[in-house]
Amino acid sequence: MARRKAPEVNAGSMADIAFLLLIFFLVTTTIETDSGLNRKLPPMEDVVDPPIIKERNIFSVVVNKFNQLLVEEKPLELAQLREEAVKFLDNGGGKGEEACSYCLGKRNSDSSDNPEKAVISLKNDRETDYKVYIAVQNELVAAYNVLRNREFKRLNPNLGLDFVQADKIYNDPRTSVSEKERLKPLLSEVKILLSFRSRGLRVRRRPQVERGKQPGGGMG
Repeated sequence: MARRKAPEVNAGSMADIAFLLLIFFLVTTTIETDSGLNRKLPPMEDVVDPPIIKERNIFSVVVNKFNQLLVEEKPLELAQLREEAVKFLDNGGGKGEEACSYCLGKRNSDSSDNPEKAVISLKNDRETDYKVYIAVQNELVAAYNVLRNREFKRLNPNLGLDFVQADKIYNDPRTSVSEKERLKPLLSEVKILLSFRSRGLRVRRRPQVERGKQPGGGMG
């Protein structure tokens, strides 16, 4: 009796199916990427006696666990935060050595002396949404950029650029070395006037507490 041959499997169609599945997973798979803020933190220093900061030079911003803003102990919408921060930084209420020659604010004696002395204190609850925390920081940084743009144009009227535009050109890898050398001192001059690295934007996050214990003070 003749022996039957085993039927051959058409591998060509299986390869097509495997290729289609590969394309499907490549298209539908979501790859998560880390997000955050690019910040240059000041170096750690051994400070025995912390500097005394006048109360009027502190702009208090608090975000509670319900993502609500309290600015200077008063409720405020996020859309208004940038304007209020600019008013605080640009107040120019200082006198004598603390006077601000370039400030255009109301020079209220109850507000900041000058941008160099001004401190923005940002506090948030440990249950604050991260996206809200990021949005608040963005508005505070934008407030500094409003004043930086103004001062950069005042100091460099013939350049045709504001601070943000010049900084973007400076950090562009395609920008020539000679152009970077030209922009560097101009950007540095404005950064010195309006710097938030050491005294500008201070972020104070509430420490983690053990479960079952409530942190003391602050907003719930």
